[in-house]
Amino acid sequence: MKYDKYWIGIGDIHGDPGNVARIPGVAEAAGVVVSGDLTTHGGVDAARRVIDAVRRANPVVLAQIGNMDTAAVGRWLEDEGLSIHGQARELAPGVGLVGVGCSSPTPFGTPSEVPDERLGELLEQALALAGQWDATLLVAHDPPHGTKADLVGARHVGSRAVRAFVERVQPDVCLSGHIHESRALDFVGRTAVVNPGMLAQGGYAVIGLAGRTLTVKLRTL
Repeated sequence: MKYDKYWIGIGDIHGDPGNVARIPGVAEAAGVVVSGDLTTHGGVDAARRVIDAVRRANPVVLAQIGNMDTAAVGRWLEDEGLSIHGQARELAPGVGLVGVGCSSPTPFGTPSEVPDERLGELLEQALALAGQWDATLLVAHDPPHGTKADLVGARHVGSRAVRAFVERVQPDVCLSGHIHESRALDFVGRTAVVNPGMLAQGGYAVIGLAGRTLTVKLRTL
């Protein structure tokens, strides 16, 4: 399919952004969207190094914290005008993005975990800021529960709040991450749910716009 515009979706960078420059067509993309986990318990300096590397590949970057990033990273992304956590952005005329970072609680006590219902509240906050769009990209670091994108072994560990939001709102595409071993493309109703896995392992997504139709392809280097 020939796109009018496309964006590169990545996540779970964990301080190792080297592969971003190797993504085919990254420089020509309309931007790069980072679903979360820029660092591993890292602060602003670590996050800045990641964002700088992504900007060298493509100057247009939107990003949010994952559960492994500190609150200071979230504040820095806001100060830089990059944050999509609890926010809405217009990507193109009639096409928008809503975002929610962090994650629901994990067994590991990572820096930016919140109650699952808080993820739902942040999604509603973002939706309230959204325009009347023909197509919507949801960027949720924590994948929707009960999909191929949230499996650890045979157990689904994703967010029930994100799942409920996807079922109700039916965004065209949901870019997620968080569960490294669950690199997958799945559907919840008409919503394509993609988890590219870790960037260091070569995973990325191409989110394409043709007319007012938004689609996604899962890719690996």
